[in-house]
Amino acid sequence: MVFENLSEKLQNALGKLKGKGKLSEKDIDLAMREVRLALLEADVNFKVVKDFIKSVKERAVGNEVMQSLTPGQQVIKIVNEELTKLMGESESKINFASKPPTVILMCGLQGAGKTTTAGKLALNLKKSNKRPLLVACDVYRPAAIKQLEVVGDRVGVPVFSMGDKINPVDIAKAALEHSKKHGNDVIIIDTAGRLHIDEELMEEIANIHKAVNSNEVLLVLDSMTGQDAVNVASSFDERLGITGIILTKLDGDARGGAALSIRAVTNKPIKFVGMGEKLDQLEPFHPDRMASRILGMGDVLSLIEKAQANIDAEKAMELERKLRSANFTFDDFLDQMEQMRNLGPLDQLMGMIPGVNAKALKGVDVNEKDINRIEAIIKSMTKKERENPDIINSSRRKRIAQGSGSSVQDVNKLLKQFKETKKMMKRFTDMEKTMKKKGKFGFPFSK
Repeated sequence: MVFENLSEKLQNALGKLKGKGKLSEKDIDLAMREVRLALLEADVNFKVVKDFIKSVKERAVGNEVMQSLTPGQQVIKIVNEELTKLMGESESKINFASKPPTVILMCGLQGAGKTTTAGKLALNLKKSNKRPLLVACDVYRPAAIKQLEVVGDRVGVPVFSMGDKINPVDIAKAALEHSKKHGNDVIIIDTAGRLHIDEELMEEIANIHKAVNSNEVLLVLDSMTGQDAVNVASSFDERLGITGIILTKLDGDARGGAALSIRAVTNKPIKFVGMGEKLDQLEPFHPDRMASRILGMGDVLSLIEKAQANIDAEKAMELERKLRSANFTFDDFLDQMEQMRNLGPLDQLMGMIPGVNAKALKGVDVNEKDINRIEAIIKSMTKKERENPDIINSSRRKRIAQGSGSSVQDVNKLLKQFKETKKMMKRFTDMEKTMKKKGKFGFPFSK
């Protein structure tokens, strides 16, 4: 889960205030001491922590808390608002040019995930009805051009390249002309990275920026590097004047130091965050939603957006109809698994549900292997078997087990689970029918 360690510590510190009917200044001091420690352990910049605690304390000791009927909840509300402010208050979108193409320059150190992120961004923009073009300007790293071409192919976005013998500035200029001729309204330029900031790297990126007059200079940073990411951001900003930040590997960041420090130190917005390795796992950064998730309040809006983007509405209606008529088959079961998988990892989805904290998630066994095994078993069945599992006798079970690389016990287990699920669905459907006949609650006197 995102910021697991920080989230757990903040919730514990603030949870102690919840049950109290009245709060003294001493109570708030003790809670703020724990919050301060939690933030410092999360590798948040020291000055940022100092200013944050000061702001929260000034508001918490005031009348709005002291005279409140629920002072603990009021303090949590203040912490939530200040966290949101710290991370940038509202979503910061891409600044599109009034006259296409919009030029987006990607920069950052080696290993931050620039090339993959360029592909993720291209896919994100493509879904918003843009026509992006990826440009290979990293002519130094072995196979960098090939990597971008592979990524471009996977997301269905064209890649402009001129090999590794041409100057990156000339490649960028040629790509700009190419986009005008071929109707690409967004150009995403993948540049070279280094293991550390050096003059040569900065000069090259500055020259590309100047040559194509970039609308956006997006710095790609590895969120797991904590405060070091903040130092890198400051150096790039001084030289290039970055317009925004993309944080990668946020799904693996249990601390959150970079996300909470960058905006305050550089005054540059976090525009996107990488939430996994898959090419569709790049999300716009919403400071208010992230603050809610950190404090265990969930992120229902993001969950709804994910569902709307990934779940087929027609299929959902068809499934409802089948459940009502008890015609649910293994094909439907397979469809549902695929749609759930499209939403992303289960632990991330659980983290978006209000009231589900990091501790609760530790008990959830999210095993991708089990899901793959179930998929393999179902796909090893014939069409008739998937539609009517009752015909699956012992010899068919042996064949399915062999075909899916699993055991007969696994097949038996799945068939049993499926039967129980269908029974339960039928029970609910029957109950609903009875309620409709007898009245809202199904009581004899409510006829």
